[in-house]
Amino acid sequence: MNFINHTIKVYAVAILGSGMFLACAQTKNATAAKTASTETSKPGKKVPTNLKWSERMLLSEMHRFPEAWMLDFSKSPKWTYPSAIVLDGAEKVYAKTGKKEYYDYISGFGEDLIKEDGTIVTYDISKYNIDMLNSGNVLLYLYEKEKKEKYLKALQTLRLQIDGQPRTNEGSFWHKKIYPNQVWLDGLYMGMPFYTHYTKDFTKGADAQKAYDDIVFQFDSVQKNLLDKKTGLLYHAWDESKKEAWASKETGLSANFWGRAMGWYGMAMVDVLDYLPKDHPGRARLISYLKSYADAVIKVQDKNSGLWYQVLDKPLKNGNYEEATASAMFVYTIIKSVNEGYLPKSYKAAAKKGYDGIIKNLITVDENGVVNLNKCCAVAGLGGKPYRDGSYEYYVNEEIRSNDGKGTGPFILASLEFEK
Repeated sequence: MNFINHTIKVYAVAILGSGMFLACAQTKNATAAKTASTETSKPGKKVPTNLKWSERMLLSEMHRFPEAWMLDFSKSPKWTYPSAIVLDGAEKVYAKTGKKEYYDYISGFGEDLIKEDGTIVTYDISKYNIDMLNSGNVLLYLYEKEKKEKYLKALQTLRLQIDGQPRTNEGSFWHKKIYPNQVWLDGLYMGMPFYTHYTKDFTKGADAQKAYDDIVFQFDSVQKNLLDKKTGLLYHAWDESKKEAWASKETGLSANFWGRAMGWYGMAMVDVLDYLPKDHPGRARLISYLKSYADAVIKVQDKNSGLWYQVLDKPLKNGNYEEATASAMFVYTIIKSVNEGYLPKSYKAAAKKGYDGIIKNLITVDENGVVNLNKCCAVAGLGGKPYRDGSYEYYVNEEIRSNDGKGTGPFILASLEFEK
């Protein structure tokens, strides 16, 4: 009897066990099928990884900032300069790929920022802020493509700012009306490519010649007043009056070589050369400035990473770091100069080392393919409230963030130069 009972128990356990196994197997299969179904229905990567870096970064910016006015973390449509740098890259990616989504992104910026009567949203000419000219580059592009009257009116307003922009005694543009007597390296990029491109498109004869001479003079003046002859680097800014707390009482110069200020200056030169007439006598001088600039920049390039530091000439000082926006700007300036024949081909090695360094050390890619550029200095300036004293400690303690348009834009432009 015990034997029979034991046998029955064994069979019961076996049957129960097989049932449980079957149930588990069915559940597992169902889960697997559901997972497979979910995976199949998932949309593809937001940014395909088989594209070139230029397009991957542009798509990533469009993913982060679905409207172009949002670029560089703007909370509402406002006329500011970082959007234009990314959109400069977008124009060139569109020219290369012909993908309408890129053109629509650029066009949307014009539609959102320029009213039908040509008024520019949030822009105030009376501030005479040279930063505000940079986004005029987007309007020059859109007017060439679409011929909308509102863009022409807005462009004419920006050109009027140049006529009224306050200047130093010898004729250099002040950076802003609220910063009297001050010339910043940043301002050359903010104003001169727009000034040159506008002149090429709309100004003729003696007026054009006068404008081109004025543009070249801005670089001549900066070379004279902001260049450190020992290193070949240029200081961030110069106060003609020598009254600012950040300015040397002897020279009027700020105390440090800020990476991005030098980056702005290099980009200004290579972009102005796109529009300055081939026969203009100042062209050779600009190219000579580019050569000495590139030599100085390469000397302070980190030999291991290929990157550049926030404060260029103090790599080992406490708090300094390899900074993304300046690194991207230097790479763009040098590789474009090589491609255009302004610099010998031997300079390409430094640009390539910098570009590879950015990708290896500063780029990360999310699971969905979205590309990030890390270690960007968010902002740096001089004076203002609270007061920015231009000290080493000031520069290295400004906010650091990812995906700043002042870095992603030059990275797209640099990538396009390498992809030629």
